[in-house]
Amino acid sequence: MFRFAHPQYLWLLAAVPAFVALFWLAARIRRRRLARFGSEETLRELMPEVSAGRIVLKFLIFCAAFALLVCAAARPQFGSKLREERAQGIEMMLAVDVSNSMLAEDFEPNRLERTKYAIGKLFEGLDQDRVGLVVFAGEPRVQLPITSDHRMARAFARRIDPSLVSVQGTAVGKALEQSLLAFSSDTEEARSRVVVLITDGENHDDDALAVARRAAEMGVRIYTVGIGTPEGAPIRIGGDFIRDEKGDMVVSKLNEEMLAEIADITGGLYVRSSKQSIGLDEVVKSINDMERTELATVRFEEYDEQYRVLLAAALVLLLLEFALLDRRNPLLAHLNIFS
Repeated sequence: MFRFAHPQYLWLLAAVPAFVALFWLAARIRRRRLARFGSEETLRELMPEVSAGRIVLKFLIFCAAFALLVCAAARPQFGSKLREERAQGIEMMLAVDVSNSMLAEDFEPNRLERTKYAIGKLFEGLDQDRVGLVVFAGEPRVQLPITSDHRMARAFARRIDPSLVSVQGTAVGKALEQSLLAFSSDTEEARSRVVVLITDGENHDDDALAVARRAAEMGVRIYTVGIGTPEGAPIRIGGDFIRDEKGDMVVSKLNEEMLAEIADITGGLYVRSSKQSIGLDEVVKSINDMERTELATVRFEEYDEQYRVLLAAALVLLLLEFALLDRRNPLLAHLNIFS
């Protein structure tokens, strides 16, 4: 695997075309000024030691050295070793509701922001487990495939937003179905796969219980976290509350019955969130009692730095550019190297 540790420095390469343009402009101005004194053939005879080829060569060497220095500053690296890690763990797919109802403010600052915070804390506490992320509203979307990179998982969790899904609604069944498809094949025979569903439970579009029964047949447990309150709260978007066709404020209420039944069908656990805790801690405690399977992960153990070679080449070119004179050396004039 090849990468640049600091790719932002590569933008400096855009200076090379600017150098070329300035060099061409300076050469053109110089030719115009010399043309005032006579023809090019006459001036060449009067100044035999002047070498235009040397000037061009010095400029090309400088540009090459500059480009090498920029690439060295970007720190090119190669992955030097592949290391396969084996550990006991589970695969966990988080299915997170990002419908507009998750913007209800019965949790501070709203349901979705509290959920994102809790997911970040969950990922920080994971060890050898693999995680993935599905976001859903009227349609599901795999936001992060199964991975053991928990730092990447936290970064993706911070970007959860209703705008990730274009179709509004709350299709819990489709979200569960997409989560089941997202598991890796190497845990297919093991009972070490779980789905953690985080939603207010307002299912509008499908039969989530049928998907739960299929998950149970596959040996996948579904843990459900109900976020919200039975009393509900209005939904505010852009400072305005959502209203129905009659002009009444829409109130989003927690639907616990369906969530509890989904968890019961698969042998999982239903937890209702509170203002003190989203409920993921209780889910993790239950998951920790599950049977774990051996998971293999291939990692790049370290990177080999390549900038030293580029830096050395750039220094050699700069020394060569410094040593190369603008004028011909009388001792080498018969070789006509730059003619």
